[in-house]
Amino acid sequence: MTLKNLRNRPDLLLLLMAGAVPLSFATWQTLLNNFALERAAFSGVEIGILQSLREIPGFLAFAVVFLLFVFREQTIALLSLVLLATGTLITGMFPTVIGLYLTTVIMSIGFHYYETIQTSLSLQWLDKDRAPEVLGRIIAVGAFTSIVTFAVIWLAFDVIDLDFTPVYAIGGGATLLIVLFCIIVFPHFPVKIRQHRHMVLRKRYWLYYALTFLSGARRQIFIVFAGFLMVEKFGFSVAAISVLFFVNATLNILFATRIGKLIGVVGERAALVFEYTGLVVVFVAYAFVNNAGVAAGLYVIDHFFFALAIAMKTYFQKIADPADIASSAGVAFTINHISAVVLPAVLGVLWLSSPAAVFLVGAGLAGLSLLLSFNVPLAPTPENGMVVGRWGALAPARPGAWK
Repeated sequence: MTLKNLRNRPDLLLLLMAGAVPLSFATWQTLLNNFALERAAFSGVEIGILQSLREIPGFLAFAVVFLLFVFREQTIALLSLVLLATGTLITGMFPTVIGLYLTTVIMSIGFHYYETIQTSLSLQWLDKDRAPEVLGRIIAVGAFTSIVTFAVIWLAFDVIDLDFTPVYAIGGGATLLIVLFCIIVFPHFPVKIRQHRHMVLRKRYWLYYALTFLSGARRQIFIVFAGFLMVEKFGFSVAAISVLFFVNATLNILFATRIGKLIGVVGERAALVFEYTGLVVVFVAYAFVNNAGVAAGLYVIDHFFFALAIAMKTYFQKIADPADIASSAGVAFTINHISAVVLPAVLGVLWLSSPAAVFLVGAGLAGLSLLLSFNVPLAPTPENGMVVGRWGALAPARPGAWK
């Protein structure tokens, strides 16, 4: 493929940017628990506070709509990747509680604003029929670069015996190189429909908002405490955590694109019901697991369900006004992080007395999501975005009811 052909392939830019993210974020995430415990002497309280701070930029993601007055969405995505890379690159240079808090916030601003814009650009640039498959491919590409990252981390710690600082620098620097390539090679792709440059919060999207809110709360329990359980309770090393992430990424490479295609066939409702049913079982099992091997298996299964989150994005794509997508992506990220800002710190305190209770909270959130997922119609459209019916049949539309 020639460079000239790239001008007609915005999906390739999405894939390349998706590959750049894990080089930094997977490095940060893989090293976090060990770096926090070994260098900054964190306990459950500090790790909870750090994760709450990490989610504040996600909570403020609605502000991305105001950046549209100054920058194009594609430019915002690239600038966000620069922040993500920079925050990761300098993390190892500040091995203190405050230092780790500050570098985490820098990294997080880039990560969350990129994810917001990436969602918006994907739903605008991709056709509805192709969106589930391409979104699955985006996950697979990110998983591939995650594997590369985990392999480098394993070599760095177990073979070359590097310290945290150079490994963080390698991860952040690799992302910066890809961003530079994207800036030089790709043009600014046109947006099909001019996006609203104000906050959009519509009554008819309430089910999407509710599912997004619960997803954010439940996801934080996995991100924050499942990994911490592996290190604190079962003594997993950096290398062992890297192996778990490697397995997760391999499964995404093998199955994410297929999952996207499957969602296009069975529909969003069936995918979400399956996801939340499985998560209830996984979180209950987390609460009582006492075997390191079983815990590792649960961690892999839990991560596997993340690919099914494609269904929530394509559900919104099918019910949304196309001009609402950019603003709604920011609002959705904010809703997703309302609980994420508070929950890790609160559950960090609960963790000190009962780690099992933390995971039972996660099971309850997944159960509530399951109940709401039955309101997703079998064939979502702008006129039929929510139903209340046992089998998901479309509810009779009343004039003006879905506004």
